[in-house]
Amino acid sequence: MSEEVVTTPEELLENEDDGIYKPPPEKTIEEILEIDQDDESLRKYKETLLGEAQVGPVIVEPDNPKKVILKRLVLVVPDRPEVSLDLTGDLSKLKKETFIIKEGISYRMRIEFIVQREIVHGLKYIQKTSKLGVTVDKITHMVGSFAPNSAIQSYTTSPEDAPFGMISRGTYTVHSLFTDDDKNEHLKWDWTFEIRKDWKD
Repeated sequence: MSEEVVTTPEELLENEDDGIYKPPPEKTIEEILEIDQDDESLRKYKETLLGEAQVGPVIVEPDNPKKVILKRLVLVVPDRPEVSLDLTGDLSKLKKETFIIKEGISYRMRIEFIVQREIVHGLKYIQKTSKLGVTVDKITHMVGSFAPNSAIQSYTTSPEDAPFGMISRGTYTVHSLFTDDDKNEHLKWDWTFEIRKDWKD
């Protein structure tokens, strides 16, 4: 029986900075709208980009001070029903809800979230996968920058292939972190998936 591995946000972010890229200084929506007012094409572009945020503050959940509110993590497999993890409740229960993945299949992950209050720059999803306490994979998905919007927004990863073969089968623990260029921790959670020979094994 292996010991449970606890991953801190700092460990998930390790090696994310290459020392070259520096995020731009954070600006409020009002500051962005005030810049280059005499440039008509730029003004229209910013209005399109900001959408309803230019009219006034977009606050979807007034009691939630966060700018980014994670809703669901969804497993997307062609010709299969979607399976999702609810990220709005007790995150400690997610380790008991195991995704079943057939070995060798192609799949995507979709992250659904709300952005409120202010623009968020450089959202990224970092995932570290372990089996029997040993890290087997770490991947960073660059999600992008988002203006506040009352509708749920989403990001879907590129297709990935599940490992194949008897050695690859078993249960994996995933440490997930949704962060941004300013290293704000929007949500951190652990979950599990199991690779099987077939969906019903």
